[in-house]
Amino acid sequence: MTALLEVDGLESGYGDALVLRGVSLRAGRDEIVSLIGPNGAGKSTLLKTIYGLVPARAGSIRLLGREITRVRADRLTRAGVNFVPQVDNVFPSLSVAENLKVSVLPMPRSERAEAIGRVEALFPIVRERGRQRAGTLSGGQRKLVALARAVVTKPSLLLLDEPSAGLAPKAVAEVFEKLREIASFGIGIVMVEQNARRALALSHRGYVLDMGRTVFEGTGRELLADPKLAALYLGSGTGRSGPPPA
Repeated sequence: MTALLEVDGLESGYGDALVLRGVSLRAGRDEIVSLIGPNGAGKSTLLKTIYGLVPARAGSIRLLGREITRVRADRLTRAGVNFVPQVDNVFPSLSVAENLKVSVLPMPRSERAEAIGRVEALFPIVRERGRQRAGTLSGGQRKLVALARAVVTKPSLLLLDEPSAGLAPKAVAEVFEKLREIASFGIGIVMVEQNARRALALSHRGYVLDMGRTVFEGTGRELLADPKLAALYLGSGTGRSGPPPA
């Protein structure tokens, strides 16, 4: 079966600086895949290169077997790929309802109301806080609205940059549970996450990046159990939220 996302030998960077040095990864339709590693390892650059925000210098990116290397971000969105950055992921001056209405504009007019209704069922905050300006929401609430905006167009792949960054523990738990629900609808998720143990516990597979290269890869369970990886990248705390998916 063709993987949802296939990245092979990807190289990219900024100006004269090469950040990614031959990175490869796979993600399936209903898989959660985590990218972990130290700051500056190239994790966010990898997401931005997949999404066309940073140009690839070598390698290939395929979505369901179709070459999408160097395809513009707006065209990737129409092809079913959405990217949620760590910050600036909602329109703060618009209400929550208006944020959703903006997100469905690329869809046929006849499908927009149904799409928003589906998202309201998955994210009750969209209905409960519909009239509230997004900029006045808490960090956790804002992240949920950002996820709602990303899934309202029924993408096949979500790219998430630090979904738990800056959130209180209760909000982190809620966001991670929503990611599990999103994946259950057949949407692949590739996420960069500093909360490495929590991310791997949720993930089907994970990749550890260091200095622009993949240094470990495996299932979430395998990476959590690897003593060498734990010593180098996971710290001494546990922070687990249950067993990884089977």
